[in-house]
Amino acid sequence: MSILATIFGSGDVIANGMKLIDDIHTSDEEEIAAKNKAKTELIGAYAPYKVIQRYLSLMFASTYLLSFFICLGMVLAAESFTKVDVTNLLGEFYIGEIMLTIVAFYFAGGAIEGVVSKVKGNG
Repeated sequence: MSILATIFGSGDVIANGMKLIDDIHTSDEEEIAAKNKAKTELIGAYAPYKVIQRYLSLMFASTYLLSFFICLGMVLAAESFTKVDVTNLLGEFYIGEIMLTIVAFYFAGGAIEGVVSKVKGNG
């Protein structure tokens, strides 16, 4: 009888075959759950980068603002300063649209996530 079981397969072979067929076919719910799990893992892996990214942009912004206020203080501390002097200083510290876009890119993601979570009631 063991020869016939070997030739035609045993219960384990049939169970393993059924499991293989079940693994090949996935339902829509299983596919959605797998995609959501992959997205969650990706967001979790990306989280430290987002923190460092915001830290670097805060360092940049604070250095820029500190430099601006030091220069503004130096202009205002001069014995004779005019409106032209302040206007020239503001022209030298013009950030530009591209820099504002970069700063918005760094901070807007977290701000939008926070607003959305507050609106949904999760925060």
